[in-house]
Amino acid sequence: MEEFSEALRTAITNRGLGLERLREHLSQNGVSVSLATLSYWQTGRSRPERKKSLQAVVHLEHILKVPPGHLSGLLGSPRPRGRWLRRAPEAMSAFWPPPTHVEEALQDLDTQWDDQLIRVSQQDFVTIGADRTERSFRSRQVLSASMDGPDRWVVIVHVDERDRPLPAVRALKNCTVGQLVQDPARGLLVVELLFDQSLRKGESIVIEHELVNQAPCPLATNYERKFRMPTHEYVLEVTFEGAVPASVTQLDGSAVRPGRTLLDVALDVQPGVRGFRWTWT
Repeated sequence: MEEFSEALRTAITNRGLGLERLREHLSQNGVSVSLATLSYWQTGRSRPERKKSLQAVVHLEHILKVPPGHLSGLLGSPRPRGRWLRRAPEAMSAFWPPPTHVEEALQDLDTQWDDQLIRVSQQDFVTIGADRTERSFRSRQVLSASMDGPDRWVVIVHVDERDRPLPAVRALKNCTVGQLVQDPARGLLVVELLFDQSLRKGESIVIEHELVNQAPCPLATNYERKFRMPTHEYVLEVTFEGAVPASVTQLDGSAVRPGRTLLDVALDVQPGVRGFRWTWT
């Protein structure tokens, strides 16, 4: 039976389109697929499996002028990849309440590379204003590719207050903001951070982004980071520009001495949640 990659490669050759032109045609149809992803599809390094990618294949059949189902019919059921053969990681929605809301937000995003990014370092820098509100937080990730192809990082943000605007997202280093899913009624924000270039197996990247709250900023009483997969190093720094909290505890219940800066440093972090809670006088 003909392989999907071979059929796609043949159709592209027969149509006489380069990958850049193909990507542009898809974009005109409202479908975003990177050049790297198209390249990996036609060489067999990866294949379309998620809903958004399967929709792209339908558009490809039209653009390449092949019969409907000519390409999509070769895909069959999803195949296991990488670490999935040993132990499947938690779903991306696993640590978010309720998970179904996150699953709905993720369904049109390309999350196929998330399991293939090794979390080398996660660093969070949180700023609490003098008025005790959460102003912003900056995040720095060091990621390494376990296979060819990763080209994005998906950020999930959940806020408790539903009566205020969701934070604005700023890409700061080695990435740009891609698709954005906002659900203010559920306090949910999901955003793609697109790398400047796709990674090869073994390559690493440092990316930074910032979330900035819009007025009225919420009263800050906690900060937490959810870990879906193991992370070699985690650093959390919470800075108070004004008053110091009356009491502070880590999320595991252990007491922490209040101060202008709270610092949590951990190695070999396993899936779960870390962070601080505090109270004001």
